[in-house]
Amino acid sequence: MALRLLRTAWRYRGLARAFRGGAEAGAASQDSGAWRVFSGIQPTGIPHLGNYLGAIESWVRLQEQECSMLLCIVDLHSLTLPQDPAVLRQSTLDMAAALLACGVDPGKCILFQQSQVPEHAELSWILGCLIRLPRLQHLPQWKMKSAGKRQDGSVGLFTYPVLQAADILLYRSTHVPVGEDQVQHMELAQDVAETFNKKFGPFFPVPRYILTSTKRVKSLRDPSAKMSKSDPDRLATVKVTDSPEEIVLKFRKAVTDCTSAVTYDPAARQGVSNLVAIHAAVAGLTVEEVVRQSAGLDTARYKLLVADAVIQKFAPIRAEIARLLADTGHLEGILEAGAKRAKELAGPVGQEVRRLVGLR
Repeated sequence: MALRLLRTAWRYRGLARAFRGGAEAGAASQDSGAWRVFSGIQPTGIPHLGNYLGAIESWVRLQEQECSMLLCIVDLHSLTLPQDPAVLRQSTLDMAAALLACGVDPGKCILFQQSQVPEHAELSWILGCLIRLPRLQHLPQWKMKSAGKRQDGSVGLFTYPVLQAADILLYRSTHVPVGEDQVQHMELAQDVAETFNKKFGPFFPVPRYILTSTKRVKSLRDPSAKMSKSDPDRLATVKVTDSPEEIVLKFRKAVTDCTSAVTYDPAARQGVSNLVAIHAAVAGLTVEEVVRQSAGLDTARYKLLVADAVIQKFAPIRAEIARLLADTGHLEGILEAGAKRAKELAGPVGQEVRRLVGLR
């Protein structure tokens, strides 16, 4: 147990540094030119501020590095919850438009829709046959999402991490950007890669994770919780397509405290510190610079300053999303082209896996 914790701590330190700088990966022997990076996002419609700062902005930065990068809209994963088919199809296009508008370049990475590459589901079944039941039962997301209703939780929700591992290993990925809440799922992917290699011979690289949680955006209405699309309070979450009026309203209603000065102290002043972190991230400043520049402002005026910074950041993105969604044929074409490129990588891997396990 101690060895595993030490190994995890090393990955946290080395790979988080690698993601920020794009130059080294802790104990990794590969240079960035040898990396194959995989990441996925569910088609939950238009991303919010937390999605943008916590993941999308990092992907845009990483695609500029000398690596092979795949970005997958993981629509199969979304089926773990009830879906309206028409809404799911539109949400996939919305997500594609948002990613492109935020700077994802299909010329520098492979942007595709998971369900268009059948090998994802096939490899998930094969890997699932190598994983023991207790391993999945102890994963935190299953415990959290099925709390109080485990007898009613779907098989898909339970095996979600197996499909996630298949997504990664199908492309023989070397690095995966994740948040802290996905670390144990990544460890499952690492473990199943090692199990497969021991049983059938060395084939899958053991993927390394890269922590992206340096910008954890909190709910504007409850700064102890993450910003989330599922939050029932519509004032808690800022979408990248919100109008300037909506953004101003949401920041004016943001929860702070009784102290008027602008300071950064996440432990004692969660609400104000969340605003400072958001301001620093969208303005490209450090939190120290933000606090220094905001000296003399009370929190009421400071909220409007943060709102204005977010409005300026999202204005071109909002306009580009509207332009892209006006031509769904173009979006579908990009996803089809991405799926074709993904299949070119996935096909040979799937064939070799079938051969190794005895299916051909």
